[in-house]
Amino acid sequence: MKWVFLIFLALYLVALMLLAIGTFGWLGQERDPLSGVFLMPLGLPWNILADRAGLGGPLVAVLAPLINAGILYWLWRK
Repeated sequence: MKWVFLIFLALYLVALMLLAIGTFGWLGQERDPLSGVFLMPLGLPWNILADRAGLGGPLVAVLAPLINAGILYWLWRK
């Protein structure tokens, strides 16, 4: 379970970096409104539940994968 948690955490960090690079145009990249698309599957099902509850927004998309990371960490420690 440790490896699943570490791989998930690495994917989350890569997705955050891609979001920052695409949003702010770092490293010579053009600004891309779809740069946060890689965060969506990492945050499922929490981002869908937040959207249905009326809490949709970029902050929810960024923080939703942390819930899954917390669950994976709990499973690893248990």
